[in-house]
Amino acid sequence: MEVLAYLSIGVLALIGVPIFAVMTLFAAAAFFFADESIMILASEVYKLANAPTLLTIPLFTFAGYLMAESQSPKRLLNLTHAALGWLPGGVAIVSLVICAFFTAFTGASGVTIIALGGLLYPMLLAQNYDEDFTLGLITTSGSLGLLFPPSLPIILYGIVAKVDIDKLFLAGILPGILLILVLSSYSIYKGKNVQTSTFRWSELWEAIKGARFEIPLPIMVIGGIYSGIITPTEASALCAFYVLIMVCFLYRDLNLFKDVPKVTAQSMSLVGAILLILCCALALTNYFVDEEIPSKILEFMQESVTSKYTFLLLLNVFLLAVGAMMDIFSAIIVVVPIILPIATEFGVDPIHLAIIFLTNLEIGYITPPVGINLFISSFRFDKSVLHLYKVAIPYFLLLLIALLIITYIPWLSLLWF
Repeated sequence: MEVLAYLSIGVLALIGVPIFAVMTLFAAAAFFFADESIMILASEVYKLANAPTLLTIPLFTFAGYLMAESQSPKRLLNLTHAALGWLPGGVAIVSLVICAFFTAFTGASGVTIIALGGLLYPMLLAQNYDEDFTLGLITTSGSLGLLFPPSLPIILYGIVAKVDIDKLFLAGILPGILLILVLSSYSIYKGKNVQTSTFRWSELWEAIKGARFEIPLPIMVIGGIYSGIITPTEASALCAFYVLIMVCFLYRDLNLFKDVPKVTAQSMSLVGAILLILCCALALTNYFVDEEIPSKILEFMQESVTSKYTFLLLLNVFLLAVGAMMDIFSAIIVVVPIILPIATEFGVDPIHLAIIFLTNLEIGYITPPVGINLFISSFRFDKSVLHLYKVAIPYFLLLLIALLIITYIPWLSLLWF
């Protein structure tokens, strides 16, 4: 009976039943066959609902969606192009930077690809970049900003792992820059024969004036958090309010009564999905903890692995597999409580572990078979998913190199502490 139940749940997962439903069914079956009550989850969900940092998720998401639906992508693209377009591979670097900025605020790479893909794709092709390079760049860039504040995965990781979110925001800056530099180097190599634009101070000044209200946003949010003036929760509220005023009244890109309700519904659908996964995954996580699965894995690891560096290598292999099969939010909620005590026993700093974890899951966005960016780009640019698999391979390999650097040079994550 027990085997049949688990097989049935596995079949449901294979035919496309939503992940939150699969996790809930699996947890319910596990608790049932273990003769334990699933009501223990009520206290966990209550604790989760009372976490003040949970409010940052809907507020930052709302702000990001407002910007994506406005003319902000075009204004910021003009700004970065005026500042960086003269570099070899400049337009490609512009794409990386602007996508990283938007993903950091929306927390959803799909929004970035949909909002910016239509602008970046023809721009890169017009500069004579190869189509495969262009598709791979945009697909990869969709998740490039997940290590930068105020990224939703960072916030969610902090809530689940009970790690200071302010420290995680700081820790992700240098590794995030490294990822951009690695991909920028490849872009310069691919764009060495591509015609660059001429730098003009007048063009840059016009772009600065055009994006005059967007420019203070990261300074206000990130600077406010790190100066201690405001908390992350207050920063998210300030960000949402500022962006609403900016797009509705300063630029007048969106109508407060016609457009904002639609954007609110779209953004809250993502938030609802995150919270639904979060609550349902708690059941699975609690079962793993009750069954002492982390302790059993730790005992096995201690018998089989003696080196911290070998452990980190195996951890990366495991997390890459997780990223290829699970979405980032589910992975954070289910996997973090399992690996955190094991990594601590091997002497891995919790902050460093967070950056390793999130980098792996960021790469997971372009990892077959479930890398969500591959499917979104396939839909957005009307290309087969198999073709997207192929064009993403060079970027996947480059990100793996960056991952190894982040893993084995911990000061990149811990320099500020």
